[in-house]
Amino acid sequence: MKNFWIYLLVMFAVTYMVRVLPFLIFRKKIENRFVRSFLAYIPYTVLGAMTFPTVFYATGSVITASAGVIVALILAYRGKGLFEVAVFASLTAFLMSLLPF
Repeated sequence: MKNFWIYLLVMFAVTYMVRVLPFLIFRKKIENRFVRSFLAYIPYTVLGAMTFPTVFYATGSVITASAGVIVALILAYRGKGLFEVAVFASLTAFLMSLLPF
Protein backbone atom coordinates (compact mmCIF):
# COMPACT_ATOMS: atom_id res chain seq x y z
CA MET A 1 0.00 0.00 0.00
CA LYS A 2 2.95 2.27 0.65
CA ASN A 3 4.03 1.98 -2.99
CA PHE A 4 0.56 3.01 -4.16
CA TRP A 5 0.87 6.45 -2.57
CA ILE A 6 4.36 6.91 -3.98
CA TYR A 7 3.14 6.00 -7.45
CA LEU A 8 0.13 8.28 -7.08
CA LEU A 9 2.33 11.16 -5.95
CA VAL A 10 4.74 10.69 -8.86
CA MET A 11 1.84 10.44 -11.32
CA PHE A 12 0.30 13.59 -9.88
CA ALA A 13 3.60 15.49 -10.11
CA VAL A 14 4.22 14.43 -13.72
CA THR A 15 0.73 15.23 -14.99
CA TYR A 16 0.62 18.50 -13.07
CA MET A 17 4.02 19.61 -14.39
CA VAL A 18 2.97 18.92 -17.97
CA ARG A 19 0.00 21.24 -17.53
CA VAL A 20 1.67 23.97 -15.49
CA LEU A 21 5.11 24.25 -17.10
CA PRO A 22 3.88 25.75 -20.39
CA PHE A 23 2.15 28.53 -18.46
CA LEU A 24 5.28 29.22 -16.44
CA ILE A 25 7.72 29.06 -19.35
CA PHE A 26 5.74 30.85 -22.06
CA ARG A 27 4.44 34.01 -20.46
CA LYS A 28 4.54 36.04 -23.66
CA LYS A 29 2.84 35.32 -26.92
CA ILE A 30 4.94 33.06 -29.14
CA GLU A 31 6.19 35.22 -32.01
CA ASN A 32 8.31 32.66 -33.87
CA ARG A 33 6.42 31.65 -37.00
CA PHE A 34 8.00 28.16 -37.13
CA VAL A 35 7.12 27.33 -33.53
CA ARG A 36 3.58 28.64 -33.97
CA SER A 37 2.98 26.53 -37.06
CA PHE A 38 4.59 23.52 -35.38
CA LEU A 39 2.28 23.83 -32.39
CA ALA A 40 -0.72 24.38 -34.64
CA TYR A 41 -0.18 21.12 -36.52
CA ILE A 42 0.50 18.89 -33.49
CA PRO A 43 -3.18 18.02 -32.79
CA TYR A 44 -3.77 16.97 -36.41
CA THR A 45 -0.58 14.95 -36.48
CA VAL A 46 -1.33 13.14 -33.24
CA LEU A 47 -4.91 12.44 -34.31
CA GLY A 48 -3.73 11.05 -37.64
CA ALA A 49 -1.06 8.92 -36.01
CA MET A 50 -3.56 7.51 -33.54
CA THR A 51 -6.40 6.77 -35.96
CA PHE A 52 -4.84 5.93 -39.31
CA PRO A 53 -3.32 2.51 -38.44
CA THR A 54 -6.49 1.45 -36.62
CA VAL A 55 -8.68 2.27 -39.62
CA PHE A 56 -7.25 -0.67 -41.55
CA TYR A 57 -8.36 -3.15 -38.88
CA ALA A 58 -11.78 -1.64 -38.06
CA THR A 59 -13.78 -3.87 -40.39
CA GLY A 60 -11.92 -7.11 -39.83
CA SER A 61 -10.71 -7.16 -43.43
CA VAL A 62 -7.87 -5.05 -44.71
CA ILE A 63 -9.34 -5.05 -48.24
CA THR A 64 -12.71 -3.58 -47.27
CA ALA A 65 -11.08 -1.10 -44.91
CA SER A 66 -8.63 -0.02 -47.60
CA ALA A 67 -11.50 0.61 -50.00
CA GLY A 68 -13.20 2.80 -47.40
CA VAL A 69 -9.97 4.67 -46.72
CA ILE A 70 -9.39 5.27 -50.42
CA VAL A 71 -12.91 6.66 -50.86
CA ALA A 72 -12.47 8.83 -47.76
CA LEU A 73 -9.15 10.21 -48.99
CA ILE A 74 -10.56 11.00 -52.44
CA LEU A 75 -13.62 12.75 -51.01
CA ALA A 76 -11.58 14.65 -48.44
CA TYR A 77 -9.12 15.74 -51.14
CA ARG A 78 -12.03 17.09 -53.18
CA GLY A 79 -13.13 19.20 -50.22
CA LYS A 80 -16.22 17.29 -49.11
CA GLY A 81 -17.48 17.66 -45.54
CA LEU A 82 -16.62 15.36 -42.67
CA PHE A 83 -20.09 13.82 -42.48
CA GLU A 84 -20.20 13.07 -46.19
CA VAL A 85 -16.71 11.56 -46.11
CA ALA A 86 -17.56 9.37 -43.12
CA VAL A 87 -20.85 8.17 -44.60
CA PHE A 88 -19.43 7.27 -48.00
CA ALA A 89 -16.33 5.62 -46.52
CA SER A 90 -18.49 3.51 -44.23
CA LEU A 91 -20.89 2.68 -47.04
CA THR A 92 -18.02 1.66 -49.30
CA ALA A 93 -16.51 -0.56 -46.64
CA PHE A 94 -19.91 -2.14 -45.98
CA LEU A 95 -20.62 -2.76 -49.68
CA MET A 96 -17.15 -4.20 -50.16
CA SER A 97 -17.79 -6.60 -47.28
CA LEU A 98 -20.85 -7.92 -49.11
CA LEU A 99 -18.76 -8.92 -52.11
CA PRO A 100 -17.44 -12.48 -52.05
CA PHE A 101 -13.64 -12.60 -51.80
